[in-house]
Amino acid sequence: MTFVQIIDCKTDRVDDMNRLLDKWVEQTHGKRTATHATVAMDRSDSHHVIEIVEFPSYEEAMRQSNLPETNRIFEEMVALCEMPPTFTDLDVVRDEQLNKMVCRRFFDILAGGDLNALDQVMTSDYRDHDPTNEQETVGLESTRAEVTGYRNGFPDFRFSLEDQIAEGDKVCNRWSWTGTHTGEFQGLAPTNRRVEMSGMTVHHLADGKIQEGWWNYDSLGLMAQLGVVDLPRR
Repeated sequence: MTFVQIIDCKTDRVDDMNRLLDKWVEQTHGKRTATHATVAMDRSDSHHVIEIVEFPSYEEAMRQSNLPETNRIFEEMVALCEMPPTFTDLDVVRDEQLNKMVCRRFFDILAGGDLNALDQVMTSDYRDHDPTNEQETVGLESTRAEVTGYRNGFPDFRFSLEDQIAEGDKVCNRWSWTGTHTGEFQGLAPTNRRVEMSGMTVHHLADGKIQEGWWNYDSLGLMAQLGVVDLPRR
């Protein structure tokens, strides 16, 4: 279970606190069990500083707290504070990264969902960067038209999300895709071939919706499976 420790203190030396965090990161390199650290300042009280540190588990947090480097940094942190810092130990019972949820919903809609629901997960000025398209796809209607082209060619196509990594307002989605070519696709008559493809899409979100997407996938491999091109044999 993910464990989070909140360190609450009063200090007017925020810059020194930041430098201290840099020092801790450097000194615990190769030993550190923390996965995420944030230093935040109270907007209503510039002396009120909170540090939030995340660990894979309580046991990993305790293992790090026993490092001599951690003890030395803690002593230096106490010296920067106007009073002894307080600690809050939290076991995370739910950790839902909302941007990831939006992207999962996006792929669900693409693969068989109601395309009218795209406006629930995409902004009206959505911009799509796909290296296989001569021009960028802009707007919801253009996106619906492109998805419809894939659905017509591969009525049973499905996405499987293999990995998602979120940072800030971006989500990287690694996916696999399968479908049967039973309809016309980009001028190619049906081959009834079962095909598969893998790729990655980076989404940029704004106000809880996808505003931009960058696609990278094996389009050449897809064309080879459809018999359009011949790839050299190894």
